[in-house]
Amino acid sequence: MELAYYSDYAVRLVNTEEPARNKDALTSVEAVRDLFGANQQAARRTTDADVTRFRSVRARLRAVFEAADGGDETLAVDLLNSLLLEFPVSPQISGHDVRDEDGRPDWHMHLADHPSNATAGYAAIAAMGLAFHLTSHGVDRLGLCEAAPCRNAYLDTSTNRSRRYCSDRCATRANVAAYRARKRVEADRTGLSAEAAQPSTSVTDRWPLEPLAGGR
Repeated sequence: MELAYYSDYAVRLVNTEEPARNKDALTSVEAVRDLFGANQQAARRTTDADVTRFRSVRARLRAVFEAADGGDETLAVDLLNSLLLEFPVSPQISGHDVRDEDGRPDWHMHLADHPSNATAGYAAIAAMGLAFHLTSHGVDRLGLCEAAPCRNAYLDTSTNRSRRYCSDRCATRANVAAYRARKRVEADRTGLSAEAAQPSTSVTDRWPLEPLAGGR
């Protein structure tokens, strides 16, 4: 398993909450276990206490994305370093897959699960994965969706650093909203132009057509 894979752990955890919509999907042990994906051995260690602990880690990871999205590289790195210090990883060499006909394993670095509790294990993996992504691709590759009120976290892997939304759905929604806004502006401008083109109906314009006093 490549280290880059672990950065998705951070994104998955951060996106269990939608602050602008006041929604939180992290409300049960089952919801926490779902975050581990195929890593069922680690998921089985989850207890009720981990729900609150996961929320705390989530807030700290979101702060990293917010700092990066706001252009404060130093703060983003400092916040991530604090997580790395609190939740250290246990790297080890692993070889799950067979590489050739001789049966030689495809050796690669793997982050071992932390034995103490589910939160510590997940936080260590998420922080290390995010750190790897940040140092390999840059702080500006950590972003928050611009399609308000979404604000989901994402990792920009585009070739030209152009990603602005967490998903195609949000990108489409934002483009439609922008198109409608442009159309409203155009309609307002057209209405003003039409109004300005109307003939004047002032009193002085009407005066020659009105009968004079006394019937003359």
